[in-house]
Amino acid sequence: MSQDRAKEETPVRLDELDRKILAELQRDASRSLDEIARAVGSSKTPVWNRIRKLKAAGVIRKETVILDPDALGLEACFFVLVRTSEHEAGWQARFLEALRARPEVLEAHRLAGEIDYILKVRVKNARAYDAFYQALISEVKIFNVTALLSMEEIKATTELPL
Repeated sequence: MSQDRAKEETPVRLDELDRKILAELQRDASRSLDEIARAVGSSKTPVWNRIRKLKAAGVIRKETVILDPDALGLEACFFVLVRTSEHEAGWQARFLEALRARPEVLEAHRLAGEIDYILKVRVKNARAYDAFYQALISEVKIFNVTALLSMEEIKATTELPL
C-alpha cells in the first residue's frame, strides 16, 4: 500500500491545541500568526510549528480565499443529477476529465443509488447553464441529466466540524 493511500485511511491524531488552531484557520487564515496564537491561548512559535506539521501531514491541504459569487455575477447555482448507462473505465475517465476542465463545476460527487453523479455548478444565469450543459453532453454520452436550480443558499461553509 502506498504512503498516500495509508495517509488517506489513517486519520491524524489531533490534540486540543491542534483543533483550536485548525478552527481559527478555518474562520480566517489571513490573520497573523500572533493573532491566531492569541486566540488559541499559546505563543507564536508552537503555533507555527503545529501549522507546519499539520501541513506536512496533509491535514491542511491549501490556503485560499472565498469569493462572493453574487458579487462576481455568478448568481445561479444548479445541482445537476447525472445518470449514465456507461460504466466503463474509459467513459469515466472522459467524464471526469470533462468535469475537471469546466470551471463552472465547483463540486462533483459519485453517488450510490439511482443517481450516478451530482454536480454543483455555478453560472451567471440559465442561459449560461444551458451552454455548460450543451458542452458537457457534446463531450461525453450521458443517459439522463436533471438540473435543480437553488432558489436560496441557506447554509454554505468550508469549515469542517472539529
